[in-house]
Amino acid sequence: MALETNNKTTDHHTRSHLEHVSGLVERVTFHNGESGFCVLRVKVRGHRDQTTVVGTLPQVQAGEWLEAEGRWAIDRDYGQQFKAEILRTAAPNTLEGMKKYLGSGLIKGIGPVFAERLVNHFKQDVLHIIEAKPHKLLEVDGIGPIRHSKITTAWDEQRMVREIMVFLHSHGVSTSRAFRIYKAYGDKAIETVLENPYCLARDIRGIGFKSADKIAESLGIGKESDLRARAGIEYVLQTLTDDGHCGYPRTDLVKSAVKMLEIPDAICDDAVNYLLHEERVVLHTRDSGSDLIYLAALDRAEDHLATHLAELCKASHPCLDIKVDKAIEWVERKVRLRLAAEQQEAIKIAVQSKVMVITGGPGVGKTTVVNAIVKIMQAKNLEVVLAAPTGRAAKRMMETTGLEAKTIHRLLEFDPATGSFKHNADQPLEGDVFIIDETSMMDLLLAYQLIRAVPNHASLILVGDVDQLPSVGPGCVLRDTIESGLIPVCRLTEVFRQAAQSAIITNAHKVNRGQIPVFPRGKVQSPDETDFYFVHADEPEKAVSLVIDLTCKAIPDRFGFDRFNDIQVLSPMQRGLLGCRNLNAVLQENLNPEGPSVQRYGWTFRIGDKVMQTVNDYEKDVFNGDIGRIESLDDVDQEVVVQFDGRRVTYEFNELDELILSYAVTVHKSQGTEYPVVVIPIHTQHYALLQRNLLYTAITRGRKLVVLVGTQKAVAIAVKRMDSRRRVTLLKERLKQFNINDGLIPPTSVL
Repeated sequence: MALETNNKTTDHHTRSHLEHVSGLVERVTFHNGESGFCVLRVKVRGHRDQTTVVGTLPQVQAGEWLEAEGRWAIDRDYGQQFKAEILRTAAPNTLEGMKKYLGSGLIKGIGPVFAERLVNHFKQDVLHIIEAKPHKLLEVDGIGPIRHSKITTAWDEQRMVREIMVFLHSHGVSTSRAFRIYKAYGDKAIETVLENPYCLARDIRGIGFKSADKIAESLGIGKESDLRARAGIEYVLQTLTDDGHCGYPRTDLVKSAVKMLEIPDAICDDAVNYLLHEERVVLHTRDSGSDLIYLAALDRAEDHLATHLAELCKASHPCLDIKVDKAIEWVERKVRLRLAAEQQEAIKIAVQSKVMVITGGPGVGKTTVVNAIVKIMQAKNLEVVLAAPTGRAAKRMMETTGLEAKTIHRLLEFDPATGSFKHNADQPLEGDVFIIDETSMMDLLLAYQLIRAVPNHASLILVGDVDQLPSVGPGCVLRDTIESGLIPVCRLTEVFRQAAQSAIITNAHKVNRGQIPVFPRGKVQSPDETDFYFVHADEPEKAVSLVIDLTCKAIPDRFGFDRFNDIQVLSPMQRGLLGCRNLNAVLQENLNPEGPSVQRYGWTFRIGDKVMQTVNDYEKDVFNGDIGRIESLDDVDQEVVVQFDGRRVTYEFNELDELILSYAVTVHKSQGTEYPVVVIPIHTQHYALLQRNLLYTAITRGRKLVVLVGTQKAVAIAVKRMDSRRRVTLLKERLKQFNINDGLIPPTSVL
């Protein structure tokens, strides 16, 4: 078993003044996987009672033997503690320690019961048996081939992970990502990192450039090395894509890299030239004279997306020889509604143009138009395919149309064997008419994957609200497509009478027009009187208290909504008292305070918790933004099962960084989803993120009730402030080029 040390060093003179304690780790009270900070209860030699030891370790388990150097201190809240500057752990050497160690959850397949059986059977040799003679484990009652395989596999993984962890800590970095490093690089993990530590920032989710840079420095890679400069340029470009940009001006990119890396301009400029030569980045010269630098993958995606859209526009429409006016009369009888002029125009474009966009805010009849188009296309014996970026949006399409609807990811079908989607330009999807909802959420990469898989003979209808927040990922696909002029657009603007009775819808449109929403004056006598409220709270602490009360008591008691399933808190940001992280902690404490739990990656997960998937996991078939509930938790097998809309998905404890609590989620993460009730804290504490499209998006997430909590000053700031930071993209220009070159002039759009 490898010896573990923390990353703190101290000279001989300082260490001579430190005290030394040693003993058995009885309990790990707290351990932060990111920083390594831990609070341990230790049976120290020479002390009758257990001692609290505080320090830093990459990994620690109950039952290990601890050697600590530090000083005794009296903590005002927790009493006497030993604050360690140096901590070392080793495998336990007593039978009791071995039982605690093996039963601590360290090894998948071994809980307290099997830990006792193993130690009782093999005595002092138990760790050696697991390490060197694992076939002997089959001698123990209850251990068959399946459990034996689990134990040996988990032991090998843990050994490698611990070695990687010790290696990283020895180079001055704490990380909870050792398991993912092992999964990515296997037995070659340490060798790979030694060769190029910057690969961690590129390949391992959760390890950024700064962490990789610390490792590189400790390995002797110089501050002005070419390797560091090239990695720094790619890192800056990647962070810019996190802000939505597809590319960035070369001059500004170099300036940002120089500032971050603290190296001369010439070195960064040489790094850009090298990356251009290696085709890892691509250069574009604009008419304005400024050069844009793109990551190669984004450049290919944007270029191919424009090409595929243009090619779709050229072919014949699958709905040939249709009398549009008669079709509209027929569908009006079918849906029992008189369609407005804008809606009729949308249908005309849909049956004549191969590609079109339908956009508009809430209550303007987008769903009615989609339903009408679906009925007409089906009457012409055309196969209609429905999809949306999120599971909730797809489910809503299915409910309103009566047809099957899928997420875009599931429509494209991921193939784990190849690591890519099954459907693409070479193996297109089957269907005649593709209707994609919530397209404001589609980032560049997802849009490219989808559009290239649409067969050339099919028509494509993109539906979405262009005034909402843009996609979380890079690009501004819906807006760029609309502004290109290549594709006909129908903008629905008329709010229908029934929708106009909702204060949610009327206030959403007010906000979108730059007007302050109207709140009810005086005491509301009936829950049916309005569906839009504002609750004043000057101080953030007061707002937090109100959010808890509204979510857990006031709204359920007064309106009859379910605290768990109907109410969603939406915050503009993650940090701060009114950020999602803190709100999730306090809401969990009030809504689900007790029960079996596991602590990983700074979160406590309990059975019954609402959780959200934060990354696309194609093997599990769950995607960024999917919301579920924790159904079960197994300490022995170290697995958590989450229910996502009837699907049970299993996570190993080491994979829980894919999940976050979702009692509160950011407005960005809520896109594509509607909730019966939304509670929106909005305060000047959120100043940096207060924007009109953010507030507009948040309000339009609520279907039956919206409650704002905070200050009217914050509301006014959000309403007045338009996001002036235009995302750097070239999709609009690329599409315009096709318009000019190929004469693809669309019919007159309804704007």
